[in-house]
Amino acid sequence: MQIRLTLEYDGTNYSGWQVQSGQDSIQGRIEAALGRIFATPVRVRGAGRTDAGVHARGQVAAVRLPRPFASDEMRRALNAMLPPDIVVLDAAEAAADFDPRRDARLRVYEYRILNQPMPSALERRFAWVIREPLDASAMTRAAREFEGEHDFAAFRSAGSDEKTTVRHVFASQWRREGERMLVYRVEASAFLRHMVRTMVAAMVAAGRGRIAPGATGDLIRSRDRALAPPPAPACGLYLVEVRYGGALENTTCAG
Repeated sequence: MQIRLTLEYDGTNYSGWQVQSGQDSIQGRIEAALGRIFATPVRVRGAGRTDAGVHARGQVAAVRLPRPFASDEMRRALNAMLPPDIVVLDAAEAAADFDPRRDARLRVYEYRILNQPMPSALERRFAWVIREPLDASAMTRAAREFEGEHDFAAFRSAGSDEKTTVRHVFASQWRREGERMLVYRVEASAFLRHMVRTMVAAMVAAGRGRIAPGATGDLIRSRDRALAPPPAPACGLYLVEVRYGGALENTTCAG
C-alpha cells in the first residue's frame, strides 16, 4: 500500500528535505515517526529536495507502507509524532507506481521579500528583509526575462551535476501583499539547485538599480555562473505546490 502525503513545514531548523548523515532533516523526521508507528524502517520519497532553511506549503511525498493503514489515521498518527514545525496536511492512497518526483508535471515556488526601512522580529525567519527601497516595476520587467525555455546554467549552484541545465519556466511574476511585502511566484516543470534563489538575487539587483532589468536575460544567455550573484537567503523561499497530470500550456500565475 502506498500513501501520498502533502506536507507543510518551517525549514528554519533543518538541513533541508533530504536525509544527510549527522544532520536534522525533514525526510529524516518523517521516517523516524513512521519507524515508531510500524516498528520497522520506512522510506519516504519527496517531490522536491528543498535546501536548508527553505519552507514548504505543499511538498508532496510518497510512502510505501509495510501494512495497510487508513489514510486519515496515518495523517493523525504522524502529526501526533512530528514536531510542530512539520505538519501533514493531507494523506491519501496512491497508485502503486506513483513517484512524487518523476511524476510531477509542475512545481511552484514563491519567494517573499519584506521591503521596509527597519528590521522585523517576526518576519526574519520567513522573508528576506531588505531595508533599502526597491523598484518593483524593474523587478517585474526582469522577471519576464525568465519566462520560456532557457539554459539556466548561470543560475545553478556551483558543482551541480545535472545532465541538462535547460528548463522551461511557465510563469515568473511579482505581486504585492500590502505595502511592504513583495512576493515572487515562479512555475516550471523542474528547477536546478539554487536556481530560484539566484534568479531572485538577480531581480533584486535590478530593483536596487545595480543592473538594468534586461540584464537578467544577458545572464541567462551568458551561461556563466560567475556572472550571476550569490543566491538570495533561503528563509524567503517556499515550495507552495506540486501538480500532477494535465496540460501545462494554460498554466497561469495566481494572484
